[in-house]
Amino acid sequence: MTSEQLPFRDPRREDGERAADLLGRLTPEERLSMLHQFAPAVERLGVAAFRTGQEALHGVAWMGPATVFPQAVGLGATWDEELLREIGEAVGRELLAMRSRDPRVGRNVWSPTVNLLRHPLWGRNEEGYSEDPRLTAALATGYTRGLRGDHPDRWRTAPILKHWLAHNHETDRDTASTSVPPRTLHEYELPAFRGPVRAGAVAGVMPAYNLVNGRPNHLSPLLETELRTWTDLPLVVCSDAGAPTNIAGSEAYHPDHASGLAAALRAGVDSFTDHGEDGGPTLERLREALERGLIEQRHIDTALLRLLGMRVRLGEFDPDGGPFADPAEHAFDTPAHRALALRAAEAAIVLLRNEPPVTDGEGAGTPMLPLPAGSRIAVVGLLADECKLDWYSGTLLHRSTPLDGLRDHPGIASVTYAEGTDRVRLRCADGWVTVPGASTGPTDGPEAADAGALDPALLRGRTDLPPLAVGPREGARDLHLVDWGGGALTLRAGSGAAGRYLSVAEDGLVRASARQPGGWVVQEVFTAEPIGAGPDAEPVGAGPGDAGPVLLRHRGTGRPLVAAPEGLRVAGEGEEPTPFTVEVVARGTEEVAAAAAGADAVVVVAGNDPHINGRETEDRVTLALPEQQDRLWRAARAVNPRTVLVLSSSYPYAVTEAAAELPALLWTAHGGQAAGTALARVLCGDVSPAGRLPQTWYASDADLPDLLDYDVIGSRLTYLYHPGEPLFPFGHGLSYTSFGHREPTVAPIAVGAGGTLRVEVTVVNTGDRAGEEVVQLYTRALPPGGDDGPGPARPLRALAAHRRLRLEAGESRRIALEAPVEEALGLWDPARGRLRVPAGRYAVEVGASSRDIRAAVEVEVVGEPAAPRPVVTAGLAAADADASEGVELVDRDRESGDAATPRDPATPARLLYRACDLGAAGAPTVTVTLTVTAEGEPGRVELRVVGAGSVDLPVPAGADRYDHRRVTAELPLPEGGDGPVDLEVILHGRVRFAALECGGTRGGAAGAA
Repeated sequence: MTSEQLPFRDPRREDGERAADLLGRLTPEERLSMLHQFAPAVERLGVAAFRTGQEALHGVAWMGPATVFPQAVGLGATWDEELLREIGEAVGRELLAMRSRDPRVGRNVWSPTVNLLRHPLWGRNEEGYSEDPRLTAALATGYTRGLRGDHPDRWRTAPILKHWLAHNHETDRDTASTSVPPRTLHEYELPAFRGPVRAGAVAGVMPAYNLVNGRPNHLSPLLETELRTWTDLPLVVCSDAGAPTNIAGSEAYHPDHASGLAAALRAGVDSFTDHGEDGGPTLERLREALERGLIEQRHIDTALLRLLGMRVRLGEFDPDGGPFADPAEHAFDTPAHRALALRAAEAAIVLLRNEPPVTDGEGAGTPMLPLPAGSRIAVVGLLADECKLDWYSGTLLHRSTPLDGLRDHPGIASVTYAEGTDRVRLRCADGWVTVPGASTGPTDGPEAADAGALDPALLRGRTDLPPLAVGPREGARDLHLVDWGGGALTLRAGSGAAGRYLSVAEDGLVRASARQPGGWVVQEVFTAEPIGAGPDAEPVGAGPGDAGPVLLRHRGTGRPLVAAPEGLRVAGEGEEPTPFTVEVVARGTEEVAAAAAGADAVVVVAGNDPHINGRETEDRVTLALPEQQDRLWRAARAVNPRTVLVLSSSYPYAVTEAAAELPALLWTAHGGQAAGTALARVLCGDVSPAGRLPQTWYASDADLPDLLDYDVIGSRLTYLYHPGEPLFPFGHGLSYTSFGHREPTVAPIAVGAGGTLRVEVTVVNTGDRAGEEVVQLYTRALPPGGDDGPGPARPLRALAAHRRLRLEAGESRRIALEAPVEEALGLWDPARGRLRVPAGRYAVEVGASSRDIRAAVEVEVVGEPAAPRPVVTAGLAAADADASEGVELVDRDRESGDAATPRDPATPARLLYRACDLGAAGAPTVTVTLTVTAEGEPGRVELRVVGAGSVDLPVPAGADRYDHRRVTAELPLPEGGDGPVDLEVILHGRVRFAALECGGTRGGAAGAA
């Protein structure tokens, strides 16, 4: 029998049977080798090599030219899962077309990112869809359905969700642990993954670098106890790059790499992404784990069976390659894809504010936007002529900047452009910095010699170009300086697309060689530090006046620059740096003011470069707009009240003064290849804006908790719990028309399995032009909390469903919005270990944002009554507190379970457990499982029965943090009371409290804790 006739190649057989047949034909060594990201071919069976991992967050990434759609957070702003399905399909078809030319393009797609945008300072904010779990789940379901395809058995691509779990920070991302209480876990974090997994379009997940409750995500027991219970599909778990090594490396969680990889395999990781294409170190560690008995062959086989099942679903082993091998399924840079990229960019634009401009102290009465036909426009700002990409973008096939879009728009009479960079020159004791081969004139207009002097094909890293040098004043070169905030500076020789950024190559020399800042380590960013202040000093910004003498420090290497005979370069070890003076030749504010003064309207385009001050590996430190960009909109506004601020960014800004002073503000994520055209069409009124904010825009940094505080309930974060007044609320977005929401009705609500909340509402376009509305359905528990009494904190309101729809002027439509009752009204009940819908009164609200409710219906829900905690039979897990203060959750042991410990050992930590059933009559005996390490401070635990009294339990020292001791005591009871009691556990010192069991004279046998 030839390999073509073997059962695993027979498409008539079940997928599981085919995968098992192939597994049985592989040798133990072949099986082991397939657990690495780069699985080798098995030529004797005709099995090709296979690579897990192809980035495709908003288009095929890292593999050359491809259609580039808006960033994921911009796709989140569309609130349109059908649009995302179309984009996913286009990306999948483009991937297949690229793969037909380049077999390195993989079909195991590591997209989308469903981590929630809990904290807006996260450096990777651009990668997520929303701060809301249900909106994220809906959009991810749409995108993965498109990537997967609609064939019943075969998959176009195999999408992998990133990153499991509670990953929303870059600071110490591979060593920091996030404390995630059960309610946050089950009500907030898990639903974003659960929705698309249950929809059947997800092949698996990728664990995150961080630890959760003290345990690395790559060892998460939730992979088995939660993720793999949501579907019958054999989900694949692919490690993040380098993470397997981190387990025994930076995390020091296991004593050696064999132990670390064995623990990951036992926890459910199937594919190990480590050491690039070299599988040798990974396989050697797994072989050692086998020899030491840390894993068995069954662990390898289980993981490989899931990987092979995914390959079967992709049609790899079908004789004809499966239905998606058909060239008709492939498409690349088609007119349809280009049109879709434009439609997505338009749909993502959010109109934040649109008021009449104030002239001579009075408003003119007509909103600032859309711009009247025939307007003379000044387009200014650091991003006015930019089409920025991010780390997960493909290479642009087409490019449209705001300047391009407005210049090309037939409704604009004329366009004046001013970038607004400060032009500077650098000098040192030996002379002035020059750029060999470039123009030496004092100005850098579009017609300057830069375009010819600097080949547009030049890229960073070139070492065959002449470096910057130091020479006489007449050879000095104007450099465009941008201060991106936080002291991050870029310097560019030449204007716009013709210019090239100063960049440091591997030889340490500085050259004008980069089209844009970029790369894993960005080599185009510098800081200017006062002499003698050191790298931690407050950097010098690009404010008024010359700066100097300063050290120019290269961020990529951390080293200062020196003017050497061979050229400008980074200093060697111990080498004395060169002091520089930054001489300002021209101010960007003056250039902007001059352009703005004579225009009918000014469009200021500000925002971020996705590779600087907020990206993978780097969180932001503030919500503030960089000072240089803040000065530019103020300069425009000072001479022309008809000023529009467009924020093109990967994340929100706290632009409170701009929102108060300017008549119009818009936000768009970096919109991909069609960003400029889309913006122009919205500004000019061809398209009525309909994007809605996928996350809260806070008014200031003071509104934010610590970046590592993941308890959204306790920290009062996101629209769900934040009680303050945001700058712009979740779901906000204006239109050029207006909408009404009328006559909402709620169908009878049945609580239980399969119960659905169904709301009908009439939506009316009450304006004079067509537009799109995003109808948002929220639920809110009304006081006093029904059978639960005051009970646990509930969301201020929570999104249950939404619908984006287009209505012509005057058109009305009756629509239905539906959501599972358990998800719309439920909360996590630690007594039951599941979601529960409390009985009580609820408001079912329909609105245009989370703070703009247009209609509401009050309903009485016959839910499940609260029940006492069955402590006497089931014990009490430490993590299951109803409320806590000063507590950090940590790992009970290396495999599973949580424990609680004080966040600060000097401050007692408190945990409250309500309505605990400790048994029948008499004083109950409780056994507490806890530990304090031998090297730790002496600790104690105080158990307090509310209204009765307390007992103290000293904690004996253990050998390590997992050496738990069991301490027994009798609890006091309220006088004459046999009912449930509230129990408070107070931890003093370096105590790790794991569980409490109840037994003894009160009638119940001790249960498993």
